[in-house]
Amino acid sequence: MLLEGSCHCGSIRFRIESSTPYPYQECYCSICRKTAGGGGYAINLGADASTLEVEGRENLSVYAARSQDRGAPERNFCRGCGSYLWLFNPMWPELIHPFASAVDTPLPRPPERVRLMLNYAAPWCEVPSGEGEKHFPEYPEESLEEWHRRHGLP
Repeated sequence: MLLEGSCHCGSIRFRIESSTPYPYQECYCSICRKTAGGGGYAINLGADASTLEVEGRENLSVYAARSQDRGAPERNFCRGCGSYLWLFNPMWPELIHPFASAVDTPLPRPPERVRLMLNYAAPWCEVPSGEGEKHFPEYPEESLEEWHRRHGLP
């Protein structure tokens, strides 16, 4: 699926192909919460890094948050308005993880939500529970691709 996205001020636009476009993972780690905001979590999609096209690249800035077990993932954002656009982790150079909040293309509704890194959720965050909700104290073992395959999704 072709994803098109942009920052809030319009200085940056991007296009990228994704075979895992369902926004089902909601991350509650302190990095996502403090840098991307939005309800105390961020939602990342998976996409093919080789297909990334960017207009306004000169307006990009990168924040490389240090993580003990995940290297230094690079959060790409607009230096003008601060909108977070995508994450790139050198550990998986074939992938880009667009923030669902920056994607302008209508995204499909996921059949379940996975809430991860709950050990790091702010105490004020409301974490929904019930049918269709899966909770993980840290990262789930299932990859984005495996989750899509298990649900029979493109």
